[in-house]
Amino acid sequence: MGWFGASRDEVWRTLSDEAGADFVEGGFWKPSKVQARVGPWTVTLDTHAVHTGHAHITYTRMRAPFVNSEGLKFTIYRKGVFSDLGKFLGMQDIEIGDSEFDDAFIIKGNDETRIQKLFDDKKLRSLALAQPTLRLTVKDSEGWFGPAFPEDVDELHFQVVGVLKEVDRLKDLFDLFAAVLDRLCRIGAAQERDPGVAL
Repeated sequence: MGWFGASRDEVWRTLSDEAGADFVEGGFWKPSKVQARVGPWTVTLDTHAVHTGHAHITYTRMRAPFVNSEGLKFTIYRKGVFSDLGKFLGMQDIEIGDSEFDDAFIIKGNDETRIQKLFDDKKLRSLALAQPTLRLTVKDSEGWFGPAFPEDVDELHFQVVGVLKEVDRLKDLFDLFAAVLDRLCRIGAAQERDPGVAL
């Protein structure tokens, strides 16, 4: 324990023990990470820094590659000060039909009907609502600095500024990823098999 409470690695080791996940020790160039198997998928929790001029910002992220057989893309994030401005400018917002959920989130995507089916699951919605900040999206790949993905593989991706060290919140995030991946398979938008990509 330091002056500012438990370190990230201490908390993440505890998380690994409680969640039945693997804690992977970092090194000079690579931060430590937590990896959990969820069915055929591997969900990876780590941090990364983005350099902006003279400063750098650390983000906590969670990622899970999956076989996106139908090419479904979506982004869901909590409403904020500028959300109504986005609607005014014509930004599409997919509504699910649950007033609490629709009031809390903006959802954008390329298949309204399928995305409504994805979130037509009470447990998934409650896990999303439990996150005080949430931006969950489907990305094509990791970009220049990550592994190349096969053509039919995309990544479920969460990112937030700072280092998350709340064990319960992180466990809920792993549960949210598991619920979304399972639901994607149930609605026929993903395949329940190992995408063959290591992060």
